Amino acid sequence: MSSEIITRDDERIKRFFRSLDRMLDSIEIALTDYKPMLNGERFLTDVQVAERLKVSRRALQVYRAKGKIPHIQFGGKTLYRESDIQKILERNYRKEWY
Repeated sequence: MSSEIITRDDERIKRFFRSLDRMLDSIEIALTDYKPMLNGERFLTDVQVAERLKVSRRALQVYRAKGKIPHIQFGGKTLYRESDIQKILERNYRKEWY
C-alpha cells in the first residue's frame, strides 16, 4: 500500500474538481430549461415556439390568426402546448423520395 499524500495541487484532484464543475454546469442548464408540467403537459411561450420552429413571433401571430396553430390566450400571454406543436410538425413532415 502506498503512503503517498494527495494534496489539492495534485493533478488528479484538479481533474476531479473540474469534472464536478462540469457536472454542476450541466445540472444548472437542465434546471434553467425545466418547466413544471400541468397534467403531464408542457406549455411553451411564443418566444420558445418561434425559436424551435425557426420563424418570427410575427409569423406565429399570423398562424394563430389563420387558425393554423392551436394556442391558449390567458392574461395577455400566449401559450402553446408542446404536444400540439409536435403534432403539427409530424403532420407536416414530408419524407424524401427519389
